[in-house]
Amino acid sequence: MPAIRHDLRNIAIVAHVDHGKTTLVDAMLRQSGVFRANQEVVDRVLDSMDLEREKGITILAKQTAVEFRGVRINVVDTPGHADFGGEVERTLRMVDAILLLVDASEGPLPQTRYVLGKALQRRLPVVVCVNKVDRSDARPAEVVHEIEELFLDLDADEDQIGFPILYANARTGRAGHRPDELAGDLGPLLETIVATTPPPSYEPGHPLQFLVTNLDADPYVGRLAVGRLWQGEVRLGDRVGVARRDGTLALAKVTKIAGAIGLSRSDLEYAGPGEIVAIAGLGDVTVGETVTDPDDPRPLPVVSIDEPSISMRFGVNTSPFAGNDGTFLTSRHLKDRLDREVLGNVAIRVVPTASPDTFEVQGRGELQLAVLIEQARREGYELEVSRPEVITRTVDGEVQEPYEAVTLDVPEEYVGVVTQGLALRRGRMTDMVNHGTGWVRLEFRVPARGLIGFRSILLTATRGTAILHHLFDGYDAWAGPINDRVNGALVADRIGTTTGYALWQLQERGELFVGPGTQVYEGMVIGENARPEDIDVNPTREKQKTNFRTHAADEAIRLVPPTVLSLEQAIERVGPDELVEVTPTRLRLRKKVLDAAARGRAAKRARQGR
Repeated sequence: MPAIRHDLRNIAIVAHVDHGKTTLVDAMLRQSGVFRANQEVVDRVLDSMDLEREKGITILAKQTAVEFRGVRINVVDTPGHADFGGEVERTLRMVDAILLLVDASEGPLPQTRYVLGKALQRRLPVVVCVNKVDRSDARPAEVVHEIEELFLDLDADEDQIGFPILYANARTGRAGHRPDELAGDLGPLLETIVATTPPPSYEPGHPLQFLVTNLDADPYVGRLAVGRLWQGEVRLGDRVGVARRDGTLALAKVTKIAGAIGLSRSDLEYAGPGEIVAIAGLGDVTVGETVTDPDDPRPLPVVSIDEPSISMRFGVNTSPFAGNDGTFLTSRHLKDRLDREVLGNVAIRVVPTASPDTFEVQGRGELQLAVLIEQARREGYELEVSRPEVITRTVDGEVQEPYEAVTLDVPEEYVGVVTQGLALRRGRMTDMVNHGTGWVRLEFRVPARGLIGFRSILLTATRGTAILHHLFDGYDAWAGPINDRVNGALVADRIGTTTGYALWQLQERGELFVGPGTQVYEGMVIGENARPEDIDVNPTREKQKTNFRTHAADEAIRLVPPTVLSLEQAIERVGPDELVEVTPTRLRLRKKVLDAAARGRAAKRARQGR
């Protein structure tokens, strides 16, 4: 007969990007008395990584706990971006219900559909919370109707469709059962969570089963395995077994048990079934493995993750400026860093290539790989990365490629230009809804190749107003050639320092990426040509000095400010024959073959081979 822990609830908060998950957790923590009265607390307190604060998104799933009327609620805040779906999939293995947060104006978006589908597959109860009901453009009744349609579209059964609905303003920490009647705190929401989430059940006397769903590190005890105790109990100093992915059993000793209380972890002597804790002393344990009783091992199924759809090549920096900025420069350093990433991030895969200095890194999307690159450069690594490529597969002799479901919110006047841009990239419109507010929602099915480099073009075409979301939508037949690179490059033909005089003459040819006084080398891309072909240019030329002085000769040089590319923009703009050189202080675009004569010979051979 299973026993039940009525004092515990485990729930995950899931939503699309910027629908208010982390802000809602902030309000829960404040109202549960976690913070001292005089304690200074930043907004989005769970977004602890610098990258998360800079980008305004959650990248890693994080767990905290709040007390409500004698019940401890373990809350896991999950990423809202589709590229970090691997974090969400692992999180759902730890919890017994989900809190689905939806913006009262935007309604359900692609990531909402993705996460909800995963939760319904695991038959988890759902609490729906419509957030931001204070927005001037809020439409809570229509959004609830869209959510109900989404449940039906995902083939939810009768039990799952009867979900409770609450309304909230997470920023002020208020919730209620009606959008126009919010309580003074989050009490109604927490009451519903406790009532809807099944308490953890377990079999008394069952051997230990602890599923590792995340990894962390402690400066004193090393690697921490984060997960949930499904059966049994664990005490400090216990001898346990780690059931590996390959079927072997490794012995280990528990040296630390830590549980989340508010924002910090507290050391525990004991953890029981249903609890989410971190355990140290398990050696090189990885995500998906089970910690169990060595005398009666009963491993749980390994966590399954959706396949990656995008790949990039990471290599050692081979530019003439290699070693000027970074600390970790060799292929051994790079391989160690990638191996460390794979241990804790099951959505990333590293595949060796024919070159010992280059590795193929596969992931869910450009943003996920860009975050990995940004983390590496901040840690002191120098590397060069290639243009993203889609991972194809062959089924019954037919080449298939990944497709994305794309949702765009654009002002009415830009519908034509957006539709034309995606049509050129083999996109097919599946739906168009005009809410009558001046904005139109467009839905497309586009080959993943067609979205590489599209975001910057979209923002330019719509003057920065368009909002784009996309989600993996399965494999389908190869769509044919996509010409997504219409402009050539301005390539430096020598090493040196750029001058204002040279750039002044070059700026008429296209868009420049460098300003005066910048160190360049042969083969470095210094700008984008207005024409389709590449041009080798001299950006270091100085003005010839003469004994004659005229008004025209001494006229001030007026330079257009250069375009400073972010890492994501550089990855989008890089061509098939180019690389992005990444160092702790610099981002540079360069040709794979630096020598201009060698590039010319290769281009001639390519033309003759057609």
